[in-house]
Amino acid sequence: MPDVMSSGRLIGIGVGPGDPELVTVKGVNALRAADVVVVPVMDTGERGRAEATVLHYVPAEKVLRVVFALNERTDRARREAAWDEAGRQVAELLGRHGTVAFATIGDPNVYSTFTYLAHTVGELVPGVAVETVPGITAMQDLAARSGAVLTEGTEPLTLVPVTAGSAVLKDALAGPGTVVAYKFGRHAAEVAEVLRETGRLDDAVWGASLGLPGESIRPAAGMDAEPLPYLSTLIAPARRDGGRGGKL
Repeated sequence: MPDVMSSGRLIGIGVGPGDPELVTVKGVNALRAADVVVVPVMDTGERGRAEATVLHYVPAEKVLRVVFALNERTDRARREAAWDEAGRQVAELLGRHGTVAFATIGDPNVYSTFTYLAHTVGELVPGVAVETVPGITAMQDLAARSGAVLTEGTEPLTLVPVTAGSAVLKDALAGPGTVVAYKFGRHAAEVAEVLRETGRLDDAVWGASLGLPGESIRPAAGMDAEPLPYLSTLIAPARRDGGRGGKL
């Protein structure tokens, strides 16, 4: 375990939803400046989006794969054991390197595994400086690719992880403004029904694998006809009268 007095920087870098062209210039510079770049992988071992994106900008020998139980939804002890082990590995890296970067899809402050890692490392290495570099989110990318406007004027924007339950999504859809749902692929049929009940189905759009070879961007109507990828994103735009600046 590293000396608690050792200095170092842990930087969470958002690398976007999958399209390597959507990594910011600041993000690329931070990846290249770091001594080592950690990428999260599932315990099944396959390459994730963060790793694939990072490899467009830094050599493979600079990248370290660290296992997170990203596909673990029910066994909390197993999930937290994976977080603890990942934190231990990164803490050891900070004992040998000045700057360790952690690449995460989307943004490091929006439903990111970096949050758990930073918390663990902060306890193991109290002197570590934790920083983040923002990244483009899936909702921004889907809005751009589908033509959906996220907000106008005074409209609110609500982001809901469907893993919190369909009741949370239904409450959001019953309110004003645009609603974005993350992680809903396994619950597509349930989400489609909630959209119908709240009258928000016709204008909604969903997308998955944005910017990647298997990209899908489709109207929400009919999305319950087939299984969807877990990391699917839904946008249900605010109800608008079509007039310019109507929500100012």
